[in-house]
Amino acid sequence: MSQYSGKIVLYEGKSFTGRKLELCSECDNFQDRGFMNRVNSASVESGAFVCFHHPDFKGQQYILEHGEYPEFQRWNGHNDHMGSCRPIRMHGQHYRLELYEGDRFSGPCVELSDDCPFLQARGLTKTCINSLRVYGDGAWVLYEEPNYRGRMYVVERGDFGSPADWQAENPNIQSVRRVANYF
Repeated sequence: MSQYSGKIVLYEGKSFTGRKLELCSECDNFQDRGFMNRVNSASVESGAFVCFHHPDFKGQQYILEHGEYPEFQRWNGHNDHMGSCRPIRMHGQHYRLELYEGDRFSGPCVELSDDCPFLQARGLTKTCINSLRVYGDGAWVLYEEPNYRGRMYVVERGDFGSPADWQAENPNIQSVRRVANYF
């Protein structure tokens, strides 16, 4: 299995019932595959996926890693609507993240190589993250609340000069964690 693949099975019903959609690569619109946008349960057999509320990888993001999710609340979903998903590009085991309070990599910065349940404990004075850089091999999940709660945003290797670059509706980020590489 390549570093860019994985397998996820989405189900219309709770507890893995009803029609299902099996994916091993990105899918920008579930309806194009004959699957309605109702997802009540999911099983990630390998890899990790970022799923989106709307087609074309738009809207609220949900990270689903290796494991079973018998109901949408298990992935912090507020309802059963999901329109697209893609595997998270896993490059290896090296993780490094720089978070900046200012736009375009300005202002106070904190560098992380491990999970952080509360960013302000690492020296940031604000909860607002306006730019970031992801180095190395890994992907990260940014959370709007401490202890890995609330709305989430997945970022992979690259430079993100503004919150719009990672589709953030609200740049108040209070915790971050690495995406585990399960194959």
